[in-house]
Amino acid sequence: MEQKKKDRRNRVFLQGGIAVASIAVVAIIALIIMNSIRPAGPGPANMASDGVLIGEGMTVVKTAALQPKAKPVASKPDPTGTVADIRVYVDYLCPFCGQFEKTNSAQIINWVKSGAATVEIHPISILTSKSAGTQYSLRAANAATCVANYSPNDFYAFNTALFGDQPKEGTAGLDDTEIKGLVKSSGVGAARSKINTCIDEATFKSWVVAATDRALSGPLPNSAVKAITGTPTVLVNGKQYVGALDDPKEFAAFVLQSAGETYSTSTPTPTPTPAG
Repeated sequence: MEQKKKDRRNRVFLQGGIAVASIAVVAIIALIIMNSIRPAGPGPANMASDGVLIGEGMTVVKTAALQPKAKPVASKPDPTGTVADIRVYVDYLCPFCGQFEKTNSAQIINWVKSGAATVEIHPISILTSKSAGTQYSLRAANAATCVANYSPNDFYAFNTALFGDQPKEGTAGLDDTEIKGLVKSSGVGAARSKINTCIDEATFKSWVVAATDRALSGPLPNSAVKAITGTPTVLVNGKQYVGALDDPKEFAAFVLQSAGETYSTSTPTPTPTPAG
């Protein structure tokens, strides 16, 4: 009789333990789900247009971060038309984007420094699935937005560095440690720790996905182009460049033509400078 009481008591304790364990497992699962479905945070600062606008002296035009679900605010081109408005939609895994950047970066810098043009870079990630499962395209775009947010005037140097060390499409690409190495080599100083954390935590990952969707669905502001169909998509004063990506003189001629008039004598005329 005494043994039966012990057996019954043990079964009660065992069943109770299983019930407690089950409740604990459910709680853990719920916690994991809640942590994975975090509410969307604000977008990066200095990218209210979904791009980084760089003006005279290679200085970034600063903007406040957009709140979740807020619509981008398109940058306003120079109303006189004498300052070329260059906008480039890039994917950091796209080889054609790398070709365009390496060919034209030097002359674009000259134009922007002198005030003859502005350039607005839109990082997007349409090749996220083309890096052996590492999502390099998305991670690189997130890193670029981290730099734009915390150290905007180093953005163009970092943009150039990403293309200078660009992996081949279909490979795993750079890991996050290597990307953070490019942040350092781009001259980022005091903000580097915050940028590294931003890269580790993929802070702007959901924003990059949303910005990519906006570019793919269109319309593209200040332009008759309905949406991007590939990268790079290059616009000058709202007109899409469809010429050679490896000919700086052809692009320079397109910039001059798209401006709609000859630059005044007080404004330096863009001079084609072949990329090295």
